[in-house]
Amino acid sequence: MRVLYDISLQAYRLLILIASIRSRKARAWLAGRKDVMARITARMEGAPRNGIWMHCASVGEFEQGRPVLEAIRSQWPDIHIMLTFFSPSGFELRKDYPGADLVTYLPLDTRKNAQQFIRLIRPRLVFFVKYEHWYHYLHELEQQQIPAFLISAIFRPEQPFFRPWGGFWRRMLSTYDRIHVQDARSAELLQKIGLSENIRQSGDTRFDRVCSVADNAGGLTPLEFLSDDEKVVVAGSTWPADERIIAAYAHTHSDTRFIIAPHEIAEDRLAEITRIFPGVLKWSAMNADNAVSWKTLVIDNIGMLSRLYRYARVAYVGGGFHQAGIHNILEAAVYGKPVLFGPRNHKAKEASDLVRIGGAFVIRDSSSLDNILTELLTDRDKLRTAGAKAGEYVRTHSGATDLVMQDIQAYLLSSS
Repeated sequence: MRVLYDISLQAYRLLILIASIRSRKARAWLAGRKDVMARITARMEGAPRNGIWMHCASVGEFEQGRPVLEAIRSQWPDIHIMLTFFSPSGFELRKDYPGADLVTYLPLDTRKNAQQFIRLIRPRLVFFVKYEHWYHYLHELEQQQIPAFLISAIFRPEQPFFRPWGGFWRRMLSTYDRIHVQDARSAELLQKIGLSENIRQSGDTRFDRVCSVADNAGGLTPLEFLSDDEKVVVAGSTWPADERIIAAYAHTHSDTRFIIAPHEIAEDRLAEITRIFPGVLKWSAMNADNAVSWKTLVIDNIGMLSRLYRYARVAYVGGGFHQAGIHNILEAAVYGKPVLFGPRNHKAKEASDLVRIGGAFVIRDSSSLDNILTELLTDRDKLRTAGAKAGEYVRTHSGATDLVMQDIQAYLLSSS
């Protein structure tokens, strides 16, 4: 099975190489890994070892790991922190993150790379966030007796770990010294495959992150004119399928403003949004003369979304009509806003939870968006009740970081 694993990774690299002919993201993936080990070696020269290494697939997983990194930095301000990413989008957005001493791509998971990388950085404690279990890295950490944690993990029965042929994948899970899971179902699945001793149900650290952002982030001055009487829909992390459905509503409801923060802000994407929405103004073009006259405000930069949701009467989170699935709905729910999203949401436990309690609603087509959004924007009681349920859900599920930190303190203090 390990041979097949190695072959699949090389095949993946070949597919990326082919995709790079047309895909900017694929080209960035290849460019980021060109001579990456040499660059890491140069950056580690003179740097202290015996620090922390955290690996995240992309920016979403980073936001889950971030509260833990910042709690570690607060308690051990001098410890060396290394942050790695698999995805170009994660690396490009957070390559200047000040909470880490070194941010880099993770070299491809080969035996040689894993051995060289681990021996080079010599961490005291390692964290993988949510998923991405890399066999050679985990094996090398185990061989060198370096503790590895998996945090904010969530598991589903259909994953290979729980299949009769999944021994190779179960072996990877067994290398973790501690697995912090989000929910009871994940803990039960792991217990059934004999991993009960190193499991702890601590919750999802993203709740702590979104609460911190909502409590500490300031407002956006150009939007302060929006009153509670304004019908404002903030649509975040949208893909084309989301935008087409929302645009249809925008053209038939002239009393509603829309703030669109697309998942990607390439010029062709912004041009398409401008074409299909009415009364478009780009954030970068906003000035004193047009600041209040827009019908659709398009956010053409990255990093504002978590603050934008505070201005929504209703929030829409994209990805639910895309194979990637929905993006982070907690960023909106934390402000006490009802959340709408598409049908591809089964991988997000918080989505099913919020739908069940009435704080979120699934949109399946333009007709369902019209019905649900119109009802929320015209029925103040329904809007207030749904929003309160969403906000309460987020606040009552915070606290995972403290539970993870209890284990971290035990490991770091015992090894100091």
